[in-house]
Amino acid sequence: MAERINAVKTTFFGKGALGLLPQELIKMGIHRALIVTDSFLYESGAAGRVGDALLQGNVEYAIYYQVKPNPTIDVVNECIHAARELAVDLLVAVGGGSAIDTAKAVSIVVANGGSVEQYEGVDQSVKSGIPIVAVNTTAGTGSECTSFYIVTDPVKHSKMAMVDTNCMVSIAIDDIDFMMSMPPKLTAATGMDALTHAIEAALALRANPVTDKDAYWAMEAIFENLPRAYVNGQDEEARSMMAYAENVAGMAFSNAGLGMVHAMAHALGGHYNLPHGVCNAVLLPFVMEFNGNSPVVRERFKKIITAFHIAGAEQMTSEQAFQTGVSAIRDLSRRVGIAESLEKLGKVDPKDFGALADLALHDTCMADNQILPTREQVIQVYERAFRGNVG
Repeated sequence: MAERINAVKTTFFGKGALGLLPQELIKMGIHRALIVTDSFLYESGAAGRVGDALLQGNVEYAIYYQVKPNPTIDVVNECIHAARELAVDLLVAVGGGSAIDTAKAVSIVVANGGSVEQYEGVDQSVKSGIPIVAVNTTAGTGSECTSFYIVTDPVKHSKMAMVDTNCMVSIAIDDIDFMMSMPPKLTAATGMDALTHAIEAALALRANPVTDKDAYWAMEAIFENLPRAYVNGQDEEARSMMAYAENVAGMAFSNAGLGMVHAMAHALGGHYNLPHGVCNAVLLPFVMEFNGNSPVVRERFKKIITAFHIAGAEQMTSEQAFQTGVSAIRDLSRRVGIAESLEKLGKVDPKDFGALADLALHDTCMADNQILPTREQVIQVYERAFRGNVG
């Protein structure tokens, strides 16, 4: 079967990678940019550092700094207005998934017209968006290298998932100088988000040898380096490896797809305004328990636990490998301080599980899951995750 693989044209990695941007902008002939970021990164000076790089590349800029976690339609519309008023020819996202997803949505709407709501789904735009530079400040979302973006509808309390190659950034920058100050809680949430990307990409219906190469390597790197980065945020080697890992995990899921974890997490995060990485991390072992009903999933867990460097993986049956892998995921979550149940997140109400299941079943990510669950099965997974009991 023919496969299409999408990738960002240029990615700069490593400490000081932002310094490579000015010459690239000069080659592109960019004149006017809008930095898209949040108030913290604006006030901390991080956005200003990126602005200095733009000036070195002979690019004038303004800053929109009202991005919030789980960016809403209103935030996107405000940013669209700013981009149009300034007639920019470049968007520069500074931040994690929220800033980058906002920039992607703005890029698509400015280039194609209409409203952001009409681009929900797969490949809904006609034209490529205006160019984006993504300066990634976390190590988890992979948004700087994917064809995905998410916008929250605050009226429906849901997240709209867009999958569109026209939104992909032109230049991605993974400079650990912007990641070293991440607090342990954010390090854990974004790191577990990246692990979920890698695992779901490996298990997805559209997984292929190219995406597997990235997915399994990312699992190995995250399992080894996330605990180190969590304990010591100044560990440059661990931070660097997490930056590489989240990026290749992003490339894996951008081309293979995701699955039930993300579909359920989008519903959960959109309804309660919870951090996306935390939702993924809490749900991951419970969804894996359900997906273990698939022989394909159980068999692939042999490779997963090999990536985790678990001794004796080669001699295990697929069932033993699956149970060992789920236990290892739960253990990693505990080591980095992730809540063990939805109940411990404080906001979640089991009365909402039916509505959340309806949202999850209509999420774009669900189509790539090895098993298409029923509404009742999705509710049951939410219930087990709320109680915190696997098996």
